[in-house]
Amino acid sequence: MEDIFVARLMSSGVVSVNPDTYVEDAAETLLDKQIGSLVVVDGNNQLEGILTSTDFVRIVRDSKPKAKTTVERYMTDQVVTVEAQDSIREAADKMITYNIHHLPVVDDEEGVIGMLSTTDLTAYLSDVEEPTPA
Repeated sequence: MEDIFVARLMSSGVVSVNPDTYVEDAAETLLDKQIGSLVVVDGNNQLEGILTSTDFVRIVRDSKPKAKTTVERYMTDQVVTVEAQDSIREAADKMITYNIHHLPVVDDEEGVIGMLSTTDLTAYLSDVEEPTPA
């Protein structure tokens, strides 16, 4: 398999929220957009964190979301990222190493420019590889 760059597979038009977004509103956005993660950005579109559907499982486990609870309380702020020119092999290695399903694609100038998920990688591989017999 040739080396493919992240920019070819990433989803653009990333859905983002700011750190002050209420978790109830973030949950509504995840459901409405049928997505598994929200990128948390500042006013300049710079990455602050990520909030995933897995984080909501933790929220429910730890305590029911309270009124006026912000995303900042639950987001992951040590976010693993890739750049558009990184290879998908590097991206896949990061997903496996850190046991994550979403990699924000960042640019030094523009901030967050896309999202690469395990679904994107699976969709790419399903077009490249023949399914193996069960």
